[in-house]
Amino acid sequence: MIVDRREFLRRCICGALGGASLYSALGTLNLVNAAVANTNGGIFPDYKALVCIFLLGGNDSFNTIVPRSAPHYATYATSRGGLAVPQGQLVAIDPLAGGLPGDGASYGLHPSMPHLATLFNDGHAAVVGNVGTLLWPTTQQQYQGNLVPLPPQLFSHDDQANIWQTSRADDANAAGWGGRVADLLHGGNPNQNLSMLISLAGEALFQRGDTVHQYVMNPYGVEPIEYLDMWQNEGGVAAFNAMNQSGAQANVFERGYARAVNSAIANYGVIGDALDAVGGVTTAFPSSNLGRQLQMVARLIKARAQSTINMRRQIFYVQLGGFDTHGSQLTVHPEILGDLSGSLKAFYDATVELGVADNVTAFTASDFGRTVSINGDGTDHGWGGHHFVVGGAVRGKRFYGRMPSLAQNGNPDDAGYGQLIPTTSVDQYSATLARWFGLTETGIDDVFPNLGRFASRDLGFFSP
Repeated sequence: MIVDRREFLRRCICGALGGASLYSALGTLNLVNAAVANTNGGIFPDYKALVCIFLLGGNDSFNTIVPRSAPHYATYATSRGGLAVPQGQLVAIDPLAGGLPGDGASYGLHPSMPHLATLFNDGHAAVVGNVGTLLWPTTQQQYQGNLVPLPPQLFSHDDQANIWQTSRADDANAAGWGGRVADLLHGGNPNQNLSMLISLAGEALFQRGDTVHQYVMNPYGVEPIEYLDMWQNEGGVAAFNAMNQSGAQANVFERGYARAVNSAIANYGVIGDALDAVGGVTTAFPSSNLGRQLQMVARLIKARAQSTINMRRQIFYVQLGGFDTHGSQLTVHPEILGDLSGSLKAFYDATVELGVADNVTAFTASDFGRTVSINGDGTDHGWGGHHFVVGGAVRGKRFYGRMPSLAQNGNPDDAGYGQLIPTTSVDQYSATLARWFGLTETGIDDVFPNLGRFASRDLGFFSP
């Protein structure tokens, strides 16, 4: 079994303290934090945020980004049949000469995505083609001949979503890659009492670190412990506080629980007060759940410089569901793509309003792409798919990676049944984001140990 450097360090320290069970019970050991955090070397002088937008269910990216040029559209339309988006309805995206898709095609976005097309054409968004979970670069011949190791449980929602969020196709027990990045960079934040990981969509594997733990909010704000504010509950509150008083617990698990509760109370008090102090943003957001999540992220970014917050690196997680379109795709898919497009545009505009557009990068992720082939009125679980990266620091108006063939027959990218083999790995995609965020090359190797198997360590969608 291969153990990476951080895991080796954690086990050694936990062993010296009496075993890994102690680590698990305490949740966060300050000694472990001191040993692995702040590998960047000092407090960050600038602010940066990553925002993961997870498209739950597996987005049909081949109806999201569609070839417009006649021969390529004809191939697409033959494969897609009744699900093909009409050619004349596509919203044109026009890449710069240095960022063409490489297959000779011109492309457009689904007609419900004019806002995202505007972001692309204005240079604030990029397309990364055919990204997916891989252990090694894999060709059709290698896949069909079982000549290279493959990610486990291909085409399974839960397993592939987990691998996307951990970027560790070789380790089913890995923490999230966002959490692992936070483990290494949290020491660069002036405020060590608040987590740099915030989820607006419940506890997320992407945000799960070994030593830094995510803080979960909802799109409307912090979630206090209602029991503490119940009318005529003075006795209950007194007992609750006494139970969680520092040093009052005889059992290590009770102490771990008390520490977690007290931290949560302190966090929601500080964050809630900071949000009240800074107020909202003037940019209008869609009233959808995704719109509200991203609006709250914008407010949290606005509050970053409050003396009680004082964060230089933050990672956010939001989620949009409904993408498992086995049926009724022509009805379901346009609506959620429109939500994604409008919400992303509003979020980018809010970062402009706040003066941090160059410091905030949003990116999409999903369980997998969907099949090029159709099942009647929907698509099935695929593998590779296209993704968007949005922000002022992005080298936008460009395609990165390789766009695959969409042919129904004789397709060299087809693993079978229209499931396209990725030509860019999740590791490459994630590592490019983490490098921009401030992770050193040593940190990159620590968080993405399989990255060296692929031709490029950096996909190039940020300026040097």
